[in-house]
Amino acid sequence: MFTPFNFQETIANAWQSLDPVKVVDEVAEAFVGKADSLRDGSEFDPLTLPRDLYAHRNAQTEWWYYTGHLKTSGGRRFGFELCFFKRRTDLDRFGQIPLRVFGNPIYFAHFAITDIDGRQFEYSHRKSSNGLLEAPASASEKHYHLRLGDWSIRESGDSHVMRASISDDIVFEATVTPQKPVVLNGSKGDGVSFKDEGQASRYFSYTRMSLEGDLTFEGRTEHFDGSAWMDREFGTWTPTEKQQGWDWFSIQLENGTDLMVYQLRDSKNKVSDYSSGVLVGREGSYRNLNRKDFEVRATGYWKSPNSGAVYPSGWIVEVPGEGLELRVEPLLRDQELDTRGTTMIVYWEGTCKVSGTQDENDVKGQAYVELVGYDRSHDNPNLAYFLMGNILNS
Repeated sequence: MFTPFNFQETIANAWQSLDPVKVVDEVAEAFVGKADSLRDGSEFDPLTLPRDLYAHRNAQTEWWYYTGHLKTSGGRRFGFELCFFKRRTDLDRFGQIPLRVFGNPIYFAHFAITDIDGRQFEYSHRKSSNGLLEAPASASEKHYHLRLGDWSIRESGDSHVMRASISDDIVFEATVTPQKPVVLNGSKGDGVSFKDEGQASRYFSYTRMSLEGDLTFEGRTEHFDGSAWMDREFGTWTPTEKQQGWDWFSIQLENGTDLMVYQLRDSKNKVSDYSSGVLVGREGSYRNLNRKDFEVRATGYWKSPNSGAVYPSGWIVEVPGEGLELRVEPLLRDQELDTRGTTMIVYWEGTCKVSGTQDENDVKGQAYVELVGYDRSHDNPNLAYFLMGNILNS
């Protein structure tokens, strides 16, 4: 008996007999080449400076992160965050689609400014893979120079010069200069920072940098000075259950002490034993801290009206062995950034005030705090939002 040929059914059966992921990978390889493992055997090598300030071809993730506190000549107080990222996409996917077909590497940048006295928080974020309609981006492997459109960071002698903006209304131009030697993070003090067993980044910080520049805000340009902090981290590591989020603190006390601690959290908000930190003295000598050396306790909470995420808001930070007990309080509750159109996360990062005691002496200072993982929208990323949600305002 004659059976009519069903073209759609035949194609469907043929497709089901194939491995869709393998088919997609073969198509991707034909157009953009094979994916690299991004493992070259150097993942646990100690840091080498100044080379490791520059970009690395084989690092899956790397960032250059600045936060700081400034006061203008007119007496206005601000906090700022400026961060550049470079991401190799060889190992990334949206479902079955390799992300590298859209760009490899992809560059990102975030800029935020907190007007403390005016109670305002503004931010912008960008991405580029140097596509046809995208702003040009680069990260040099030969010297320190980062660019994404007209945002940039570059070295000038012993200083770093940076520029970022939010449309034409807010323009930030600054020079930062280290006031203390570089700090090598990680439990061994060699810059290798383990996030879990066998998973590590290379990580160093300039915990006290002088800051000066010009800020255009609400149509007025004023000179400013202040203090900044710089974190540099890079590597290829695999996120695990112990790395579902983190709380990071950079604290500068008026007596010259600097403290960085971060808590890695799992999906149940349990703090990982791989959490770490560093305590830096006035002259730059420092002690690396393990999880058992410090404690962080939330004193309150804040629910974002935008994302619905509930963040800790206010903390007690203690380093008992150093006689340090500090209260950290946000200067503005809402300092949340929705960067799903670039780095695909919603997070809180903001300027804070600090008070407390060190060796029974009263101290005060300033801090930046970063809270990641309280919003979980990145667990189900949206490809269309990622591709179309980019904000490229200059």
